[in-house]
Amino acid sequence: MRIAHVITRMIIGGAQENTLHNCQDLVHLHGDEVLLVTGPAVGPEGDLLAARVRSGAVAVDRSGVDRPGVDRPGVDAEGRAGRFELDGLPIELLDSLRRAIHPVNDWRAARDLRRTLLAFDPDVVHTHSAKGGLLGRHVGWGLKRRSTGKRPVVVHTVHGAPFHDYQSRPAHDFFVGCERWAASRCHKLISVADAMTDLMVDAGVAPRQKFVTIHSGMNVDPFVHAVDHRETVRQKYGLGAEHVVVGKIARLFHLKGHVDLISAAKRVADRYPNVRFLLVGDGILRAELEQQIESLGLKEHFIFTGLVPPSEVPAMIGAMDILVHASYREGLARALPQALIAGRPAISYDIDGAREVVIDDQTGYLVGAGQVDDLADRMIRLVGDAELRQRMGREGQARFTDVFRHETMTRRIRELYSELRTVCHS
Repeated sequence: MRIAHVITRMIIGGAQENTLHNCQDLVHLHGDEVLLVTGPAVGPEGDLLAARVRSGAVAVDRSGVDRPGVDRPGVDAEGRAGRFELDGLPIELLDSLRRAIHPVNDWRAARDLRRTLLAFDPDVVHTHSAKGGLLGRHVGWGLKRRSTGKRPVVVHTVHGAPFHDYQSRPAHDFFVGCERWAASRCHKLISVADAMTDLMVDAGVAPRQKFVTIHSGMNVDPFVHAVDHRETVRQKYGLGAEHVVVGKIARLFHLKGHVDLISAAKRVADRYPNVRFLLVGDGILRAELEQQIESLGLKEHFIFTGLVPPSEVPAMIGAMDILVHASYREGLARALPQALIAGRPAISYDIDGAREVVIDDQTGYLVGAGQVDDLADRMIRLVGDAELRQRMGREGQARFTDVFRHETMTRRIRELYSELRTVCHS
């Protein structure tokens, strides 16, 4: 099959890792012809493609020159976008495809995307993210393939809804309206969690039968063996055998719950002075969070790692004893199954897909969003009970290791492509 994936930007994030695994599996495991179309990875979250290059993957530009040391794959010396390959996966970088709403840029992005897809002539157009999903579905639905004269199969993955309860009502209604319009321009919607389907159906985006749940896949083996790097990472950050480490992996950004975690940490640290909090990630709120930590007298209890390449995340989880994910909105945060696969219990706000992996009192604890006292109580319970941590960690690892293999995800997605091609083109 010829399959085009469209996503706004390849930052270091769960949706982006999911998309890259899917694309590379289709190429290497199934022999498909795949094109990944994306925009520039602007922002403090980091560039996933550049991180892959720095970790040893080879980027090849259109002239066929190996570029193993390039920080911005696909961008030439003048900053122009273009075509390059990463580990055999062709990638088209469109400078016009940006996350922010901008009528002129968005018109250009639709034009550039149409030209790219017409040239590639895909059997399937698979879109991701809000902007990529909106423009990609619009262009894909209106496309007529040169080879067959028929419309390609159009699929969209819901990694997380662009609308949520913390927006103004006009903004919420606008994004719901956009999603309804875009949902009418695709054949199927893939949810990374059942909760995402419920959210979209309740908002009237599309009927339930248009959705299918396929969990976001990952390379599980490094997480199964995460403990192998435990002592090395702990020594790097000055953590001793006496320290119980509570970790959080997320951008330092609004609605990610760092403020709540820091507030709850005061009670935990007062009860257990040996607790340490390891914050993995970077973002615009770092200075504010550091100020909050200082004001609570918690400076010695918190460690900021800064931005960490995805290849180092398993080692970071291996250094932890507990993972906390106090985000106010997610599809299904990858950090949760990653921690469980690594044998670490997880505490999460009970939002979106979290309850599908954090089984309360079995693989961790669920807490109502914003319930800081409950968050502190659950952390205190786990920090003080090593046997409980180990029992929950073993349960999570047994339940979810095979479920979240990226090969499983890609196989199910490819089966969906084949089924839709048969139905739509019969």
